[in-house]
Amino acid sequence: MAISQISRIFLAILLLAAAFAAAPAALADGDDVVALTESTFEKEVGKDRGALVEFYAPWCGHCKKLAPEYERLGASFKKAKSVLIAKVDCDEHKSLCSKYGVSGYPTIQWFPKGSLEPKKYEGQRTAEALAEFLNTEGGTNVKLATIPSSVVVLTPETFDSIVLDETKDVLVEFYAPWCGHCKSLAPTYEKVASVFKLDEGVVIANLDADKHRDLAEKYGVSGFPTLKFFPKGNKAGEDYDGDRDLVDFVKFINEKSGTSRDTKGQLTSEAGRIASLDVLAKEFLGASGDKRKEVLSSMEEEADKLSGSAARHGKVYVTIAKKILEKGNEYTEKETKRLDRILEKVGNAYLARCLMKHPLLGQLTVQI
Repeated sequence: MAISQISRIFLAILLLAAAFAAAPAALADGDDVVALTESTFEKEVGKDRGALVEFYAPWCGHCKKLAPEYERLGASFKKAKSVLIAKVDCDEHKSLCSKYGVSGYPTIQWFPKGSLEPKKYEGQRTAEALAEFLNTEGGTNVKLATIPSSVVVLTPETFDSIVLDETKDVLVEFYAPWCGHCKSLAPTYEKVASVFKLDEGVVIANLDADKHRDLAEKYGVSGFPTLKFFPKGNKAGEDYDGDRDLVDFVKFINEKSGTSRDTKGQLTSEAGRIASLDVLAKEFLGASGDKRKEVLSSMEEEADKLSGSAARHGKVYVTIAKKILEKGNEYTEKETKRLDRILEKVGNAYLARCLMKHPLLGQLTVQI
């Protein structure tokens, strides 16, 4: 087996390990609102259940404001077999939106059971109003679910123990309940918290600075919302001056905390990867005999320098290298096949998501 192929397999095992770390998020965070496309629309709508469809654009401010209400609606009705809660991205599927007369965003339409002739929803864009509409049109009796927040609510009693924890990177929003900009930020901030909720070293929190003015003034807060980041190495705090959209928040946390999340909370292809250990891993695979042992020692030294989630990933590198040293290069092929079998038991759909998310795994399935 060529060294280049072994390297790919070695790294693929690392990515599989990262995929297992992400499994709870991938399996728990299934979208309760079904995303429809031009190819799936008529397979889902106009069949044996009524469908409420939001036609939206990702850049639309009103759509962003509606998002948490619509997601709450989807979570509440996901077990209602007679009703489908769905959405269509009109930036991606323009012809589909044009077909149904969509000229502004968001447009919400109700498709009765067995019909592709929609009725436009003209009511308030709240989960309560939408649920009432659905219960009337769909003949259901569903009560709205309460979706727990992933944002940690701070008080003067808990602030120091959470924010000043040297083992955590903490982003804090200082807000006021009456602040319009704070209300606009709320759904995005909730999504940021949801993205990082499984990362033990990251906390997304907020403080009612109107209620706890002394604490807010201590950190120089004079306007709302004020966002401050308290990294492990600087508990004095530093201002967050980036854009206030989900993409920029996620990018900021990933860069500052060494995490590897996308905007849906899934691991990226860089998850579990340590650049310095990647270099040593390739050197290890290209060496033999005593030289391979020397490189392993270097890997152990490098891994010992890491902290937090990076330290856990570093241990994976060292563990795999030791196994290869003990059992030979064939270990990587056997281990990858073993992990593949486990993933198949978890589910083919999840395995497909892993392959799509991690290009090296896709290459791996072709080469082995």
